Formats: sequence, C-alpha cells, structure tokens
Amino acid sequence: MGSTAGRSIHVFWHEDMLKHDAGKGMFDTGTAPAFLDVLDQHPENADRMRNMVAILKRGPISPFISWHLGAPARLPQLLSFHTSDYINELVQADKEGGKMICPATFLNPGSWDAALLAAGTTLAAMQHILDGHGPIAYALVRPPGHHAQTMQADGYCFLNNAALAVQLGLDSECRKIAVIDIDVHYGNGAAQGFYHSDEVLTISLHMNHGSWGPSHPQNGSIHELGEGTGFGYNLNIPLPSGTGNKGYGHAMTELVIPAIDKFQPDMLVLVAGQDSSAFDPNGRQCLTMDGYREIGRIVNGLAKRHSGGRVLVVQEGGYHITYSAYCLHATLEGLLDLPGPLLDEPLDCYPEDEPLAVKAVESIRMHHQETVPFLKKT
Repeated sequence: MGSTAGRSIHVFWHEDMLKHDAGKGMFDTGTAPAFLDVLDQHPENADRMRNMVAILKRGPISPFISWHLGAPARLPQLLSFHTSDYINELVQADKEGGKMICPATFLNPGSWDAALLAAGTTLAAMQHILDGHGPIAYALVRPPGHHAQTMQADGYCFLNNAALAVQLGLDSECRKIAVIDIDVHYGNGAAQGFYHSDEVLTISLHMNHGSWGPSHPQNGSIHELGEGTGFGYNLNIPLPSGTGNKGYGHAMTELVIPAIDKFQPDMLVLVAGQDSSAFDPNGRQCLTMDGYREIGRIVNGLAKRHSGGRVLVVQEGGYHITYSAYCLHATLEGLLDLPGPLLDEPLDCYPEDEPLAVKAVESIRMHHQETVPFLKKT
C-alpha cells in the first residue's frame, strides 16, 4: 500500500442494502398531505449511502480503504440478541409484503433482505477483527440498527447490527467491550439489551430528546445507569441542541475517556451517526468535519491504550445526503490518526453554543462521578 502501509480501514459493504426503500411522504411519516406537490424521500434513503460509498472510493481517503463484500446474517445468528418472537414478526411482515412496524419505520419489499445483509455484514466486520486480519473495520450498512431492541423495532431500525456484533465478540474472545454511540439519538437498543451486564459499557452522546413513544420508552437521561450487575455500565450524555465541536470534545475528554480508561475494554465499537452534524434534518448538534475528525482521533487513542488498536465502526444515522459523507470521511481520517485533514470543510457552519454545552457536560460529569461506582473519585 506504499506510504499508507500499516494504516488501513477494512470496509464491509454490499450494494443490495440499497434495495431497502422506506418510501416518500412528509419527512418520515409516510403520509402524503393533499396540499403538498413535492414529497420528501424518507430520511433513511439509499442516496445517503451512495454518497458514503462514493466518497470512500473516490475521495482522498481511498488509498487507506480496503473493500470487503458483506453477506446476509442467518436467522439463528439473530437470536444471540433478539427474541425469536420478534424475528418471527419481521419474517411474517416480509412474507405479507411489508408494513409500518412502528412510527416512521417501514418494512417494505426488499427491506428484510437488506436488514439481513446489514446484520451479516456487521458480523463479518467484527469477525474480521477477531480473526486478526486488521484492527479497524467499518460496517457500512443500512438499514441502521442502534434503536432496535431485543424484542421490538424502533427509529428506522429492525435489527441491532452493533449489538449483534458486540455479542459475537463476547461469545468469542472478548471479556469486556465498550460501545461509544455518537449518533444524535440515544443508542437505546444496545443500552436495553446489555442493561444488566457488566461486560459491556454502553456510552451514548445524544441530543436531549427524551422518549418519543412506545417503541422508544427509554429517555436517555443520566438516571438510566443499568440494573443489577450492570449498574453503572450504561452512561448517558444527553447534550443540549447546538453543542458543537468544543462541547462534544469536552464530553469526550471529561466523561468518555475517564470511563473507558477505568473500564479497560479489549474491544471498542464506535456507533457512528452523522446526524449530529450542523446540517442534518434530524438533529441540531452543530458538529462539523473537525468535530468528527477529533472524535475519531480520541477513539483511536483509546483503542491503542486498551484494545490493541481494535475498533469496529458501525454506520447508523446521517441524513444530509452530501454533508454526511464528508463527516464520515473526517471520522475515518481521525481513526487513522492522519497528520492533517484530507478534505476541506465544504459548507459554512452555524455557531455552536459552547458555554451552555460545557455547563451541561459538567453537570453530567458530577452526577456520574457521584453515582456510578467505578467512576467515583478515589
């Protein structure tokens, strides 16, 4: 690989995931008001993924990318995280031609096959790392998965791709795995699935949106800490709108790094959504390419300290069709710890509300240090 030797990200992808079509309507509702002439594509559409694939193939990061073909998961593999009743519900919905599984989450013809591909492709990426073929693998997958809980769909998600990969790691050689979720929404699926486990540290940085209904009963608050042996192993970092690069950097430095340094995982999973960006239609967190690049660098440093450099990246949200691809590019630049940016910022960005964000992070940090046993000051 020439000058890129020793620096590579193994990307797992399959183009048939583009066949999932959540339809059109007013934003993500699937409804078509009579007084509108032009309807939106559902935010979770194939075009966003086409641009992500394109920027990795033709952007300046392309010499650092190694491509691998994904494959569908087998039904028994799904039962390592999901219940059989829930999987049977999805299989039956597919046989019947599809339906809205929960608000804004449409399983249409082709969706189930794409979901199986997303899960299987993520499992293949994790297995690639476990087999020692490369320390950094990226599952470039859709439909997304981090809201899918053990027994129900939620928020555009059918199967929890990242959680399935975490369970594979635990069933293999990993003693402890840390999940860092930077999607703009609470990573409630993994939190619910591992809520009683001290083998998985789930950390979610998200906008402070609360519950949005029966499919998403979790609030993502600082009080949802896990239960039983898992108490203290679910750390939520709900951030105010407009937090921006410096606010996220402060949260990573003051909360994420100390938690992972104390947990000492032997595998890291970065649940990467670009819907925390300044231009995403689903969030207002004002992250730019610089912010994502810095998060990537921090995760790279944590991996070098604790997991032998091993990081699985799993794609989640990111709904601005062009800017999401740029932010993905920047995240992977950071993970590679490259000396400088390969791409310039393409858009003017909104100012961030740094003082408010820093104040919120400090309040969360104080709560966790007083409440979470393994984070208490000694």
